[in-house]
Amino acid sequence: MKACIMCGGEGTRLRPLTFERPKPSIPILNKPSVVHLIEHLAKEGFNEIVVTIGYMAEKIEEQLGDGSMFGVHIDYVYEHEKLGTAGGVKNAEKYLCDEPFIVVGGDHVMDLELRTMYRFHEHNNAPVTIGLLSIDDPREFGIADMDVNNRIHRFLEKPGPGEVFSNLASTGIYMCDPEIFDWIPADAKYDFAKDLFPKLLSKERGINGLLVRGHWTDVGNPVAYRQAQRWMLESLPGTSIEGHFNTKDARIYGPLKIGNNVVVGSNSALVGPIVLGENTTIGDNVLIGPYTTLGSNCVVRNNCRILSSYIFNDVTIRDNSNASGSTIDNGTVVGQDCSLENGTVIGPRVNIGTGTTIHSDVKIWPDVNIDPNSEIKDDVLNPDHG
Repeated sequence: MKACIMCGGEGTRLRPLTFERPKPSIPILNKPSVVHLIEHLAKEGFNEIVVTIGYMAEKIEEQLGDGSMFGVHIDYVYEHEKLGTAGGVKNAEKYLCDEPFIVVGGDHVMDLELRTMYRFHEHNNAPVTIGLLSIDDPREFGIADMDVNNRIHRFLEKPGPGEVFSNLASTGIYMCDPEIFDWIPADAKYDFAKDLFPKLLSKERGINGLLVRGHWTDVGNPVAYRQAQRWMLESLPGTSIEGHFNTKDARIYGPLKIGNNVVVGSNSALVGPIVLGENTTIGDNVLIGPYTTLGSNCVVRNNCRILSSYIFNDVTIRDNSNASGSTIDNGTVVGQDCSLENGTVIGPRVNIGTGTTIHSDVKIWPDVNIDPNSEIKDDVLNPDHG
């Protein structure tokens, strides 16, 4: 079975995390998000994969290669200009023109039963089947009006007040027949939700929907990113230790995934689910709470508290500091006696001075130096990074 993964976007809503990596390369459980997606597609039987790439394309190619390490074959199609979701798939037509295929976003994180969706599409007469989820607030998604026979009669992208006629939200996962290429203009910006679906409905060609079950999110903003990390951590099967692990009298409660050469100091407590990357050192009297990941080569000094935070590689957190619900990118140094409140997003190579408090939901751009004893209430930008 064939799949098309759209990886062309710049991920501006995720900045500062996407200045130096494309959105599909943001780590989840210390592994690029798109790798989790490829592994899930392979598990569901989609072993011929086309990846459409644009922004920082070389990083995605480097991480995925030809797909053989995941048991799939991957071809790449480049977008030299923005073509929209449907236009990007049209650009890959030569790889997809001979059988039904699934379209997913490169920032999707899921455990949905995609094989079931493929079989449903095969046995029902429509050129497109949309994966739908019932959610509380669908205003940031496309919404569908679907009858009992799975036929969609209305579709509206990002409805405004008074337009929310359904809470069935599109996941952006589409099963497609090659017929759709006849409906998409070549070399033009064209979207599934805004252009193709209204056109199909107006011509009475028909679109089906399928209610999918399980976890799904598109990692489009920091809140969705934290949600994806959280449920992926919840799915850890148990405790695993890869290689050498050294601890004194720490208290450790699983599930945990611990990389090689991790050191945990005296009287520290690790409460899973937690993932720790290789060569990471944790000092004495440190509390690392549930739903936390630390990357490789990190150092957490004595008396720190790290709770529900996602810390990338080569990060240092000095004595008596705390991070709660924070995301910290590569190479950042957090001084001692600092507090990073919920929702803070710290870019790469930031230097946060001693005694500083970063208020909730503040973003700090890369290569910024924060003076000691600062109270940061607003985003801190760096003009060198746009």
